[in-house]
Amino acid sequence: MSEKVDEREVSVAKEPDTNTFPDGGLEAWLVVVGGFCTIFASFGWINCIGIFQDYYQMHQLRNYSPSTIAWIPSTESFMMFFWAPVVGKVTDDFGPRIPILIGSFLHIFGLMMTSISKEYYQIFLSQSICSAIGCSFLFYPSMTAAASWFLRHRALAIGLMVAGSSIGGIILPIMVNRLVNEIGFGWTMRGIAFMLLGILVLGNLTVKSRLPPTRRPFKLKDFLVPYTEPAFLLLTIGSFFIFFGGFLPFNFVIVQARAEGMSANLAGYLVPIINAASTFGRIIPAHFGDMYGVFNIFIITTALCGILNLAVWLPVHSNAGIIVFAVLYGFTSGCTFSIIPAMVARMTTDIRTLGVRTGSLYVVSACGALVGSPIAGAISNSQDGGFSGLIVFCGVTLLAGTLFTVFSGCKQVGLKLMAKV
Repeated sequence: MSEKVDEREVSVAKEPDTNTFPDGGLEAWLVVVGGFCTIFASFGWINCIGIFQDYYQMHQLRNYSPSTIAWIPSTESFMMFFWAPVVGKVTDDFGPRIPILIGSFLHIFGLMMTSISKEYYQIFLSQSICSAIGCSFLFYPSMTAAASWFLRHRALAIGLMVAGSSIGGIILPIMVNRLVNEIGFGWTMRGIAFMLLGILVLGNLTVKSRLPPTRRPFKLKDFLVPYTEPAFLLLTIGSFFIFFGGFLPFNFVIVQARAEGMSANLAGYLVPIINAASTFGRIIPAHFGDMYGVFNIFIITTALCGILNLAVWLPVHSNAGIIVFAVLYGFTSGCTFSIIPAMVARMTTDIRTLGVRTGSLYVVSACGALVGSPIAGAISNSQDGGFSGLIVFCGVTLLAGTLFTVFSGCKQVGLKLMAKV
């Protein structure tokens, strides 16, 4: 009897403390490196899909309207975020390695199938469904794993990882633009798929959670309970509006710039410019988020995103003005889209449920990402190809999201302007 008790005591002693975080060390930073790789391949790819709106309009799908083509990138963004609850549950039950392996297969397979696709439905199924689901399985486990290693420097660690999406958003669209004219669309997609496969090998080997997985029976209420918390619900509504309009510059800035007279060669660099600026936006504000509060920094940068759309993108018509907007919007939106998981972690008492809670937020946000681009495309069509309505729509939705986030912060700490939240 005493031996059994001793064994239990030893096993309990060996279990990591859920309330103690290393906040550094070789294993912890290797997780950040591996997460950088998986997010480079997943969210980095999602960040560059705006180039396909312009490419498909000029080539394979030139007989389709911009609004119809917009369903391809918008569904791709939607599928990445919509699967968050499922990925979160799998990650909580089995750890990050199994979902990352699944995601690696689906993403690479989807890109390979896109390389041989000719019709709208083929591109939609391979790129918008298969590849995007793979991106979802790659993105969330890395975020959850990193959160188990860091507390004091959590926002910075997540910012460094999500910077992979910015680097991917710089490299990948330039690769597509350059290679597609030299080796054709098919081999361009296959070449990118092989490159991402090599990067994902490193991610599969290094991303792991500090805490053992907690197998729990599936209960739908686990995904619904977070919505009963007013602060979480308000943040979720705010995130919905932000995803509703926040991706529109990524998807339409090239088309808008070319309509204003920018050359195709220069316009092709606008998405990389946005992503290059967002690299700094994901890291520098995240550092201040650890110091002054992630909600406070998020509110500032998201409000600036909305203001930039209305005060800079809307009135400018010159190449220089559009490029300035791309730089400024890239920096502010970099923080907006990268710091949300750290905000959810701040509101989570049991870090082992972070996967499910993050999924509950992103599944609602995904609906905004799904309908945002087609609605914006329809607004542009109603103006005979004009973009002023689209830009106003983008700015207003971002400001609405900012307002709901302010309400969420106030629900947590009250009306305290100097509170760290």
